[in-house]
Formats: sequence, structure tokens, C-alpha cells
Amino acid sequence: MTKYNNRKVVIDGITFDSQKEGNFYCELKMLRMAGEVKEFSLQVPYELQPKFKCAGKTIRAIKYVADFVVTYADGSTAVIDTKGYKTKEYLLKKKILLYRYPDINFKEI
Repeated sequence: MTKYNNRKVVIDGITFDSQKEGNFYCELKMLRMAGEVKEFSLQVPYELQPKFKCAGKTIRAIKYVADFVVTYADGSTAVIDTKGYKTKEYLLKKKILLYRYPDINFKEI
């Protein structure tokens, strides 16, 4: 059990942070078999701010990692995050993501 009361779950040898994320993965597999989803990727990183140097020290890049990026049969794409609890860090990164990538089709499940 983690600090947000979600349990990690393993499906197809992939460890998901929550049952909700695992269930959505299974749903995507079924939608792909039905032809509604062309393909999907897991844990896709988006750079919000590149690494930089300050006073001789390298400051790490800030990244947002999407749970899923889905390409539908019609060619459209969606960045999908399965959230149970929205932390302050998540809300801030989401805001920066939407600013940095204004044309992104972002969905929360």
C-alpha cells in the first residue's frame, strides 16, 4: 500500500501504480482488439523545463510522465492520466504541460 492508498498491480508483466491504471490498460487492449484504438504507449515523458546550469551546478530537467498516450483509429491522439488523488505537484505539472503543449489532447480518467 502506498501513501495514497493505491495498490500496485501487475498485468502482462507490467507493474501499474494503481488498480485504476491497470484496469484502463486492459480497456485499451480491448479497444485495440475492437479496432477503435490503433496503438498506445505507457509512461511517456514530456519535458516541461530543460536541464540548466546555475552557479556551476546542473539543475535537472522537470518532466511530466503521462500514464498513456493513445492513438485512435481515426488518427487522433490523446494523452491520458489515470488519477485517483491529485497532488499539488501533479496539478502544477499539468498546468505547465498544458501551457508548454497547447495543442495536446489531455484527458484525466
